[in-house]
Amino acid sequence: MTRRRVAVLVSGRGSNLQALLDAAAAPDYPAEIALVISNVADVQALERAARAKVRTEVLSHRGFKDREAFERVLSERLEEAGIKLVCQAGFMRILTPWFVARWHNRLINIHPSLLPAFPGLDTHARALAAGVKLHGCSVHFVRAEVDSGPIIGQAAVPVLAEDSPNTLAARVLQAEHQLYPHCLRLLLDGAVRLEGERVVPDISQAEECILISPAFPRRLPSA
Repeated sequence: MTRRRVAVLVSGRGSNLQALLDAAAAPDYPAEIALVISNVADVQALERAARAKVRTEVLSHRGFKDREAFERVLSERLEEAGIKLVCQAGFMRILTPWFVARWHNRLINIHPSLLPAFPGLDTHARALAAGVKLHGCSVHFVRAEVDSGPIIGQAAVPVLAEDSPNTLAARVLQAEHQLYPHCLRLLLDGAVRLEGERVVPDISQAEECILISPAFPRRLPSA
């Protein structure tokens, strides 16, 4: 099996990076995490990559005349490393249309909401304020408009009555760690494909499933 060379862009703790590193440690996983680039020095994500013996690089966005100038150098580093697909994992930069076009359909991200609901920041507090019963995360192709690209996969978690933004965030993060490696595998295995701006499966669904939240009580009240 030929494994595709994947880079991960980070800015912080790198817990989703760790999930990808753990998945890629399996010999049958279709991705090799070949490069981790951070725009911030001395972050935990770089330590995680170093422990996994993955090449790392710090490329600060400071000192460049504008965002595109930074991204042109970033793109050069990716191309020099033979990278085929780029994963954003807590990369705290809004990418320019130039970079998104350069890596069109080769750049994916994970967002902590069930897109298209709650794009942008503060997703967990906004979900609680809206009173939704399901929240979650989405892996999607990156487009120039923030959090707008075709959705590859989603994972949902229940919203509990006693939740705070922090407890809900922790539950969603656990789902992220399962979803991101799964979606990367689907993409590289060819189990999903893009048709226009929509991701469709290449595998037939064995059975339909309906998820209802809150769940039905074991005994419905009599009429």
